[in-house]
Amino acid sequence: MKPLRIGLLGIGTVGGGTFDVLTRNADEISRRAGRPITITHVADKNTTLANQVVAGRAVVTDDGFAIVRNPDIDVVIELIGGYSFAKQLMLEAIANGKHVVTANKALLALHGNEIFAAARAKGVIVAFEAAVAGGIPIIKALREGLVANRIEWIAGIINGTTNFILSEMRSKGASFADVLAVAQAKGYAEADPTFDIEGIDAGHKISILAAIAFGIPLSFDQAYVEGITKIEAIDIRYAEEMGYRIKLLGIARRRETGIELRVHPTLIPTKRLIANVEGVMNAVLVKGDAVGATLYYGAGAGASPTASAVIADLVDVVRLIDTDASHRVPYLAFQHDKIGTEPVLSIDDVETSYYLRLRVDDKPGVLADITRVLADNHISIDAMLQKEPEEGEAQADIILLTHETIEKNVKRAIAAIEAQPTTGAKVVLLRLENLA
Repeated sequence: MKPLRIGLLGIGTVGGGTFDVLTRNADEISRRAGRPITITHVADKNTTLANQVVAGRAVVTDDGFAIVRNPDIDVVIELIGGYSFAKQLMLEAIANGKHVVTANKALLALHGNEIFAAARAKGVIVAFEAAVAGGIPIIKALREGLVANRIEWIAGIINGTTNFILSEMRSKGASFADVLAVAQAKGYAEADPTFDIEGIDAGHKISILAAIAFGIPLSFDQAYVEGITKIEAIDIRYAEEMGYRIKLLGIARRRETGIELRVHPTLIPTKRLIANVEGVMNAVLVKGDAVGATLYYGAGAGASPTASAVIADLVDVVRLIDTDASHRVPYLAFQHDKIGTEPVLSIDDVETSYYLRLRVDDKPGVLADITRVLADNHISIDAMLQKEPEEGEAQADIILLTHETIEKNVKRAIAAIEAQPTTGAKVVLLRLENLA
């Protein structure tokens, strides 16, 4: 059988890894797919680098449109990243009847609804396993392996940069700024790390997972996204004392009133496996009504792990390329005419538990005033840690963990506590998930 002919857009870290793995494991991949898979054309602005990588084994060009319009190419792999240009190339490839494999989570999170509609109209496949959690096959698990389940919630460490930073802050007691500099020196963080440290990258990914899990449109524009830039070493230490670790989680949860879709630093009990995922590794915890909780762990980035997911998608394309489009697995797991209309909830309507750190006067009656405010706002205390004031200090830290409550109640209580003359600083709020 003739090879599946691939046009590769972008041969940077992931593109180079894909070319290398596909070449190195060509026989094994062919045995699994039933036919050879060959990258015949590569487009990259850096043609010198591209020629070094392919070493004469593929045609190199700096024109991506030449590839997506080439009638001799069956599948386009898009690995250039970004929004506008990548979107133009992907839509052009679809318009020309090409199947597409991509790792571009940002593009899918923002424009996936449009892209999938165009692909459905042309009857072509858009595969994107590599868009979330690198080499971890979480898309396939949600879309196929857990298809019998009503998914209740997802909680994932889906950004390696922030997980490395929080792990280092915990183990070394260092500040956020110091550890960020280390992450940049090691190549774990970009020179401009905004997408990672502000939670945007994780927001893109959890939006994709939520759409697949709950059968809703891609809704990144409605997600609540909060990064780790305000996390202080003292809160990591206090959390540890109380039996918790702080991780940046992407969370999607089904509620009776809608879908929670959020990214933020989160306290997790240390006894949970996911709380012990350290360094740049990723992990996703999925709760289904039939299977219970399942955990997926592995490398969330890097050349070879991400290439593994890209090539798995290519093999799927080979297996499905001659299948009637109506019999393929839907892009977002649910048939397109069955996509739901559940609203994405505002963060004010989210229901979870909370960590509150208060800096207050160390004198009688202060704690009673605080508990009264909490009770007035329907908030009950689950645990409390009261620290002795430093020598010569008139104020001390009180750390409260609450039972589950509505976020707007907590914000209202914080405003009342901060207005009291005995409160010496802004209250620190972090959310807490038991993930039981």
